[in-house]
Amino acid sequence: MAMADPKQQQVQLNGAYYGPPVPPRSNTYHSAGRRGGSGSCCCCLFTTLLKLIISAVVTVGIIALVLWLIFRPHRIQVHVESASLTQFNLTSTNALAYNLTMDISVRNPNRRIAFYYDRIEARAIYDGYRFGYDPQLPAFYQGHDTTTTLRPEFQGQQPALGSVAGTFDREKGEGSFYLQVELHAKLRMKLLKFVKVGHFKPKIDCNVKLPVPSSKGSFERTKCDVDWH
Repeated sequence: MAMADPKQQQVQLNGAYYGPPVPPRSNTYHSAGRRGGSGSCCCCLFTTLLKLIISAVVTVGIIALVLWLIFRPHRIQVHVESASLTQFNLTSTNALAYNLTMDISVRNPNRRIAFYYDRIEARAIYDGYRFGYDPQLPAFYQGHDTTTTLRPEFQGQQPALGSVAGTFDREKGEGSFYLQVELHAKLRMKLLKFVKVGHFKPKIDCNVKLPVPSSKGSFERTKCDVDWH
């Protein structure tokens, strides 16, 4: 058997390749990598922002807790200590003649918080209609753990007081009138010695039961509701 010439084998190995084409190397992974980097950046930004918000909320909560533990704030306590209704008559024209005075105690039970009452006004209401108004009770400063007495006075005649005749006749027959007195205050808080915080506008609502004038009934001490808003 004759052996093949080495030169012929070298020529065949160096000749053209007639097999299937070889596909070029793909670079798509670079594009995918760029898209993934942008999404990762947005995710990191969102996570950082979320951490900042959580940290701020926790910090504010801790500060509020510390302040509460230091000052231990309590609501002011308000009572109608006494009331005198010497006149309360409904005329033929549905006008109301009235004379009402009250002693209202305002207590500050706080040991580390004082109050500046810059303005207080009082309104007297009967059956949903305002009939009396005391626009300017004395302003005052109220220190720690002290009580101040306010004395609103309502006197005069309110014409055309709506359709209250039915309620008036019924309550007069029962021997007691049910009146509502509202105190609208504007105040500031004093913390420590120099820190003043305000302004706050609490609404004090006192619903009182008063004996018919010239009757033998008596008034009972009444607690008022305090609404901070």
